[in-house]
Amino acid sequence: MSGCIFCKIIKGEIPSHTVYEDDYVLAFLDIHPHAKGHTVVIPKKHIENLKDVGKEDWSNILEGVRQATKRIEEVLKPDGINIGINDKEVAGQVVPHMHWHIFPRFEGDGGGSMHSIISNKGDVEVEEVAKLFN
Repeated sequence: MSGCIFCKIIKGEIPSHTVYEDDYVLAFLDIHPHAKGHTVVIPKKHIENLKDVGKEDWSNILEGVRQATKRIEEVLKPDGINIGINDKEVAGQVVPHMHWHIFPRFEGDGGGSMHSIISNKGDVEVEEVAKLFN
């Protein structure tokens, strides 16, 4: 997609600080970091949302996320790591190009777990939601 900022980064039209790269993904430091070493991992193929990912692409992308995480651990030696994805605008996806955030975590950094993102279970009990999947 020609107007996509991430596609421009992949093409080298916008500079970035590479953490990891292979044939399928580019992982680079976020220019508005929320943690030391906050890294964004993007597929080199323009894919907007999780529902658009094929099985082979999924495997290749997640291997890239794994390798980027490994590199971050080797270089920064964090005490932990959070990995997340914002899928669609209501979930916080700003750039319409699927991407993962890797947040290196350090003791005392003040951050929370994935459970701190939202706390609104809705007004339906778990059993009622489970019935929707049957």
